[in-house]
Amino acid sequence: MRNPKLVPEWVLKEYERFHEVVTDRTFPCYFGMAAENKGELRYSYISRNDWSHLPQTLKEFIDLFETDQPLIRHGFFLFVEPESEEKDLEHYRLCFWNVLQYLHEQDDCPWPKDYPTDPDHHLWAFSFAEEAFFVFGNAPAYKQRKTRDLGKSLILGFQPRRIFEGLEGTSKGGIMSREKVRERVEKWDGLPKHPNISHYGDPEHREWKQYFIGDDIKPIEGKCPFSHKTM
Repeated sequence: MRNPKLVPEWVLKEYERFHEVVTDRTFPCYFGMAAENKGELRYSYISRNDWSHLPQTLKEFIDLFETDQPLIRHGFFLFVEPESEEKDLEHYRLCFWNVLQYLHEQDDCPWPKDYPTDPDHHLWAFSFAEEAFFVFGNAPAYKQRKTRDLGKSLILGFQPRRIFEGLEGTSKGGIMSREKVRERVEKWDGLPKHPNISHYGDPEHREWKQYFIGDDIKPIEGKCPFSHKTM
């Protein structure tokens, strides 16, 4: 938050809750915990009716990686203005995908050549301004998967795929890291790993299904809500 004096009260309140959860010493994602404690995460927000600044804001976040030497594993978290009354999970899931679709429609850069445009391909990843991301949703409607409840806001986490360098799906470091985090997640949630959770590049896996998982242990069915625009 560049200038707290100009930030709406609801954003400050939601960030306070986010910080409290993420820095809890038992929080499952120790990468996120460490990044928050070291000041490596970046944040922004949108109201329910105005998303206009978001494309430029995300571009500015991407630009961080052009100056970082060595690579810093920055993450970007987007807070969406809370509903006046909490909604069900499907409401937040729809909003999540609407935000990604909006960014895609506003993107004036070509889709990265190394990533398929079809979400049903196992190597697909959401991309913006030629940067590929892993994006995940958090919402207050999660009741069982407590690790996905970070406050009253829908919160979208954007992780550029480049920050996973050295932690790729089949690498030793990647396998060990995922196992440790997922063990901690299961303990926090009191649920087994969601069936759609896997690693990027798994031929049997569809990355988009991992973006906004269910509050249960049922596989996500149907078509991806994201639609690649016709150029």
